[in-house]
Amino acid sequence: MSDLTTRYTGLSLKSPLVASASPLCESAENIVKLEDQGIAAVVLPSLFEEQLVMESLRVDADLERGSDSFPESLNFFPDLHTYNLGPDGYLELIQSAKARVSIPVIASLNGVTAGGWIEYAKLMQDAGADAIELNIYSIATDPMQSGDAVEKGYLELVSRISQSVRVPVAVKLSPFFSAPANFGKRLCEAGADGLVLFNRFYQPDFDIEDREVVPSLVLSRPEELLLRLHWIAILYGHVDADLGVTGGVHSAQDVVKCIMAGARVACMTSALLRNGAQHAARVLTALNNWLDDHEYASVAEMCGSMSYNAVPDPTAYERGNYMKVLGSYTL
Repeated sequence: MSDLTTRYTGLSLKSPLVASASPLCESAENIVKLEDQGIAAVVLPSLFEEQLVMESLRVDADLERGSDSFPESLNFFPDLHTYNLGPDGYLELIQSAKARVSIPVIASLNGVTAGGWIEYAKLMQDAGADAIELNIYSIATDPMQSGDAVEKGYLELVSRISQSVRVPVAVKLSPFFSAPANFGKRLCEAGADGLVLFNRFYQPDFDIEDREVVPSLVLSRPEELLLRLHWIAILYGHVDADLGVTGGVHSAQDVVKCIMAGARVACMTSALLRNGAQHAARVLTALNNWLDDHEYASVAEMCGSMSYNAVPDPTAYERGNYMKVLGSYTL
């Protein structure tokens, strides 16, 4: 048996296979099942700051309802300025999962204001999260906002959060930055312990009969892995953070590709949703067999072996490959 252990953002993992955010990670019972099938860590679904604002407004309205009719009832309610309106359900999930599993539980936060990100990152840490993943899922629709301004905002957030919490901080990126290698390096300098590539943007469809914009969710396909492999291979050796792949990881072969590109972990979602938690055990068995067949003693031994710095012809990751691909097609 090969050694599947790896390290990611300072956390020791029994394998590189991580269950990323999905309904499977929304309950402690399911997280226990994932651990039983060999999953090395779980990333909880993102907590969106907008949800917290809406929750606070609802509670505020409930607490004030009827107070005009019964002034004495004000004494029954807590002071809203000091009352903790935090995401109780999310924090309870962290606490209950940590009480039942030994694998790392990574909380995920998608916020839009500096204060919101920092406040809830601290709450997640205090609830027992082993690390925090900042899910950068923001769409810049303002024509007056420059790409440089967007990047500076993210860098400030990462810097402030990494200085505010004791647990590791990873950043889940989108593929739509103009210079991902440079931005990844700057995120590390700002304090990111891990970079996860790439966030999947769920693009709405059009209902042309009712003229409505309709939300659409499609599970990932294995071919989506290619973009991730490309940039992981380029970033490996050029950034200090540990690298993770999310999107398109479906099989043991996909995990091997991720590690060879330079990733420490391969995050799986769609394949687990389609095939159940037991799919993880099958993938890990196949991964072990592949390593044994190819005489690798560990996953660490092959990490980065097909990265930009390791391959004989690095133009495979550059413009030269574009010309080769176009020239390879014949009618």
